[in-house]
Formats: sequence, C-alpha cells, structure tokens
Amino acid sequence: MSASARPFQVLGVQQIAIGGTDKQQLRKLWVDIFGLEITGTYRSDRENVDEDICALGTGPFKVEVDLMQPLDPEKKPAVQATPLNHVGLWIDDLPAAVKWLEGQGVRFAPGGIRQGAAGFDICFIHPKGNEQFPIGGEGVLIELVQAPPEVVRAFAALAGQSDHGPV
Repeated sequence: MSASARPFQVLGVQQIAIGGTDKQQLRKLWVDIFGLEITGTYRSDRENVDEDICALGTGPFKVEVDLMQPLDPEKKPAVQATPLNHVGLWIDDLPAAVKWLEGQGVRFAPGGIRQGAAGFDICFIHPKGNEQFPIGGEGVLIELVQAPPEVVRAFAALAGQSDHGPV
C-alpha cells in the first residue's frame, strides 16, 4: 500500500514527555522559568510514573508537556532513562491508523488502544522494530493520540481543508 493511500493524517504534535529523577527539577525550567501552566497530574504504579501535565499554548493547538519521574527508580519502565521520553502525535482516525501501520510492518508496544493520562485514546509505537514488525521508532517511543473533533476541525481549517475523519 502506498503512502498516498494512508487512511489517516498526523495533524500535529500533541505532547512531549520529559523524564527525570526529580520532577521538581523539571518544574524549575518548564513551569518557573518558561511559565507553563500545570493543568493536571497523573500517577500510575503499572507505568511507574508520577507526572505533572503542563500546557504550552492554548486551544486546539495546545501542546501537552509531561514532566515525569519514576515512582521507583529501580523499576521498569524507567521514565527517567531517556530524558526525552516520548513524543505524542495527534491522529485524526486512530483505529484506522493502527490497522494500516501494522500492515506496513510497524511494531506497537503492548497495551493496544486505551485511554491515556489526558483522557484521549492512545497507543504507542515501539522504539525498536523486531523480526515480525521491522519498523519502530528508531529509539524513540511515539504515542499516537486520537484527536478530539475540535482539534480535527481546527487543523483542517488551518490547512484550508474541509473536515475529514471522525468528528
């Protein structure tokens, strides 16, 4: 299948996630110096993470900046091991994207499509390919995030297009 037949669009950056051993240190730069607003928190034993969810910008073009520290630095996943933990991309039709990408040989991390910390449906492209699915993020974990209707419309308007995809 050619790239032109792709049944979804990557609309824009939804988030970046930055890991460290102490999120207070991350807050000094991102909140105190850069002025980002903390809009929520998320804590998960299963994901070994304690994070502050911050906002960069406003409206449908707002980018989430997650400041993450591990609950236990000795356990996996080690959210602090790679300072730029992952990049999240808005997707206009997540189920279609996952199906098509798997058909192209893209490897997904375990867990499938599920609700993420910010309440949107998400899934992750694995940082490394394998024999069965040879395409991965080449060392970067990539989160695909289902864009809500207002984000799909805003990106379509920005591009001078009509709505398409699930709204």
